Order: sequence, then structure tokens, then C-alpha cells
Amino acid sequence: MKFIDEFRDPDLARKLADKIARISTRPARLMEFCGGHTVAIMRNGIRQLLPPHIEMLSGPGCPVCVTANRDIDRAIALSQVPGVIITTFGDMLKVPGSYSSLQQARAAGGDIRIVYSTQDALQAARDNPDRAAIFLGVGFETTAPTVASAVLQAERERIDNFYVLCHLKMTPPAMRALLDLGEIRLNGIICPGHVSTIIGTKPYEAYARDYGVACVVAGFEPVDILQAVEMLVQQIEDGIARVDIAYTRGVKPEGNVRAQDLMNGVFHTADACWRGIGDIPQSGLSLKNRYDRFDATRRFEVELPPVREHSGCRCGEILRGVIRPLDCGLFGKACTPENPVGPCMVSSEGSCAAYYQYGVYDG
Repeated sequence: MKFIDEFRDPDLARKLADKIARISTRPARLMEFCGGHTVAIMRNGIRQLLPPHIEMLSGPGCPVCVTANRDIDRAIALSQVPGVIITTFGDMLKVPGSYSSLQQARAAGGDIRIVYSTQDALQAARDNPDRAAIFLGVGFETTAPTVASAVLQAERERIDNFYVLCHLKMTPPAMRALLDLGEIRLNGIICPGHVSTIIGTKPYEAYARDYGVACVVAGFEPVDILQAVEMLVQQIEDGIARVDIAYTRGVKPEGNVRAQDLMNGVFHTADACWRGIGDIPQSGLSLKNRYDRFDATRRFEVELPPVREHSGCRCGEILRGVIRPLDCGLFGKACTPENPVGPCMVSSEGSCAAYYQYGVYDG
């Protein structure tokens, strides 16, 4: 099948791994900023194909994982408002908030429904005109255009019981925040493929220029990722830092201008709280004033409990690349996919879940 099989070709993957080993002469620390990449790297044993002096870390690239406890607490509190329906993507259901999860809130009587698209969320509003249907908007730039489209559709159809609890986030500000923290010294970043499809490559140029970090946008097949690593290693060996695209079949330098216009027409940037990092200026998206009647936080006031973090959970450090999942004392013991303590074990794109699923217990 064109555009899939060739990117899973084991001979080509082996040749790329051999080339990386041949050209790489110095230690390099690379980070992937996309949960999809983390899963692909684990599933295909990419780390094991690389020389030991190339270290690969996982970053805050899973939208479910970076959703802060207080944001989950707010969704749970809204689910307890009489007449409210909460709609959300499935991964969010099991993520623990400070005291419970949406799944537990549903078991306690909250009307919380899993949807597979924003169209499903809109339909919940249409089907229940006498109730308020709140969509939990969690995701990065990849998801934001679809949420924007749903808001515009609700306006066109005059659906006045559809609301968004907006926790959408933007990737580039989180990259800068992580680099500014200085906890880890990165030589290269594997830039997210799906996000870059929307935003293009210009937002990453500052990181290559200001921090001297090599950047390459990668796709999600093993050859894609190995090609991105080879391009990063080549930049590092040449002593340069720029933004390259290894995922040319999916990403253009300018991104998807139509999706950007859609997103920028409905949202403005705002501060957002990221699990493990904290508040990052201008890293989130909020509805513009014109659309504030769809904003669940403006429509409903709820009292929130004090935010509480779970004892022993080190998801925050894992999301910053400071430690690996294996370094968390709860991994595979108190924290498993069946009984997750933190979001990195819940989400299908979480680092802990990927380590657990693909049996990476020895590094």
C-alpha cells in the first residue's frame, strides 16, 4: 500500500539505523513532543536500534496527560449541575482528578457521554434541547479546528444549549517553557507530525535559533522516525540547528492555512495550566468574546475543591523528560492501565502506558 508499507520497510529501517550509528560521534539527547511518536517509538523498538549515546526522551505531547487536575475537577463539578450533559473523548474518562475521575462521577449519576467527534457532541445538544450539553475540549492545535468548526456550526444552526469547556493547548509555548526550565539539555527535538500539519514549521524556528536545538518534523511510521533521527544527528554533527521536515507527505512549511484561519477566527490565545509544568503564558486557547455564549465557564459557576496531587505519582517529571516511567516507584505496581494513578498510564498516548504495553522494563 503506497505511503504505508514503504515506511515500514525493515530493510530501509535497518539501513537508516546503520547510517545513524555511522555518522553519530557524540552524545545526543533528543525529545519527541508527540504522544503518537512515543507510542510508535516504543512499538517499533526504535530506542533499541540506536547507539547507546543517543538518548531519547518523551515530552509533554499527550493532551490528556497534560490536562491539569483542576481542569478535570471543573468538568466533574459541571457534571453535577442538574440538567448538564458532559461529552468527552474516551481517554479523558479514567484520568484521575484531585478526588475522582469522570468515570467515577458517571457511576455516581453524572450524565457523562463518550463521543468520537465534535459532531457527536453537537448531536447530543440537538437531541436534548431542554438540557445543556458541554463538550470537554481537550487537545492541541490538531483538535482546535474541529472544535472551532463545531462552535460555528452551533451558531449557524442556533443551537443554544451547546457549550465548550475549553482546555485546548498550543505546543510551541510548551516547548519554550520546557527549554527555559533548563532541567534537561536537549540537542534535538522531534517535532509533532499532526500538530505541524496545522501550524507548519515557522513556530519552531525560534527554538533552533535561540536555543541551538535541531528540529525535525516526523511522521509516525518507523522509517519516518528513523529518518528524523538521522536528520537530527546530521545537524548535531554539523554543528547547526534548523527546522527540517522529514514528514513531507503530511506537512508543509506554511501548515494548513485554512485550519489556522478557522482556529484564529474562533479562539484567542490565553494562559493555560499544564500538568507538570504549571501555568504557561499564551499556551492555551479560549473562545473569543463573540462566541462567549458557548463558553461553559461563563454559563455555569461551580465551586471547586482544593487541588490535590496524588502521592507518589511522578507524571509531571515524566512529562518534562526529567525521569522515565521506569523511574517512578508506582510504575507497574500501584499504577497499571487497569488501575492508573496518573494520566500517563491512562492515555493511549501516555509514556507510561506505552512502556507498559510494549514491555519496556529494562530501558
